[in-house]
Amino acid sequence: METTRRSIAKALSWRFLASAITGVIVYLVTGELEYAAGIGLADTVIKLVIYVGHERLWNNITYGRVEKQPEYYI
Repeated sequence: METTRRSIAKALSWRFLASAITGVIVYLVTGELEYAAGIGLADTVIKLVIYVGHERLWNNITYGRVEKQPEYYI
């Protein structure tokens, strides 16, 4: 299971990259830097909260997990 801090760090790094991509696309389509920045910021805040919640929810789901086998030494 991941710690909450790790989930948040992953979310922040991903959201920075994804929001930059969104901002660039909006700027290329509209040519308006302020509009692109606003959309990028809104995209970051909304999706960051949803992503962290999603990660925490999946930490409680056992589907696809493999139990770590104890190591025995002879």
